[in-house]
Amino acid sequence: MDRIKLKKDLLQSCMKGIQERADSLREVMDEAQQSANDYGQPKDRYDSYRAQLLRKRDMFGQQLLKILEQQSILEKLDPEKTFKTVTFGSLVITDTQKIFVSVGMGKQECSGMEVYVISPIVPFFKSMEGKKVGDTFEFRGQKITILDII
Repeated sequence: MDRIKLKKDLLQSCMKGIQERADSLREVMDEAQQSANDYGQPKDRYDSYRAQLLRKRDMFGQQLLKILEQQSILEKLDPEKTFKTVTFGSLVITDTQKIFVSVGMGKQECSGMEVYVISPIVPFFKSMEGKKVGDTFEFRGQKITILDII
């Protein structure tokens, strides 16, 4: 498979996953707001049920903001840009797994492969940051060799 096409497909898959999460959060927020509206005005100043519903809505709102920040970061990545070293935006193929350094999303399925989408602030990235093709790094006692960087 073409290296650039793989990276484009992966970025598209990540964007789709982010959009699905955002839509789900919006739906849950709307449900929490609707429940608070259906409950009506506070019965007294100690009415904790309505406050609980509104806190729930606000909590999902904060999660939605984080998801939208991730979406913004992904939109800024250029899938046609290739790298010589492991850095933010690179797709790293090792002898054990494939890693896309962008936002923390976990395992993604793309073109029949499993790719781990990680943030540049996680320890795993820190152990391979700046490495080149053919370099070996160690993480939790396991030696990992970089086969390709896209």
